[in-house]
Amino acid sequence: MADIQVKRAHSLGLKSAREAADRMAEKLGKQFNLSGKWDGDTLRFDRPGVSGTLAITDREMKLEVTLGFLLKAMKGPIERAVNEQLDSVLAAAAQPQPRTTPAKTAAPKAEPKAAAKPAAAKAKPKTATGAKKKSA
Repeated sequence: MADIQVKRAHSLGLKSAREAADRMAEKLGKQFNLSGKWDGDTLRFDRPGVSGTLAITDREMKLEVTLGFLLKAMKGPIERAVNEQLDSVLAAAAQPQPRTTPAKTAAPKAEPKAAAKPAAAKAKPKTATGAKKKSA
């Protein structure tokens, strides 16, 4: 019988739950020197004095850990660490991930508009021959 049993419901779907399980296994693996291997949708892990499984479905994660004789005395801290990591990775996985969009290229800066010339400075209209009309 397992010394530590933890079950968590989730709404991540199977793919995201597996990604979350991988993150948790990595963190706990570093913390407790565990190594694991996937067998279908069950992660089996072990090290001297510890063995267990993390079974995932599209709606639930179930972790079972069996501790060796020497580690049974550390059950409390191990169980707390496992619960914290599981809650942490499930909460992080449930957060909406920001969409990555291609970086926008800066639009070329517009040239400043020339100030409008006053009406008096405008050229007089040309005639059909291209000569300027004479004012009377």
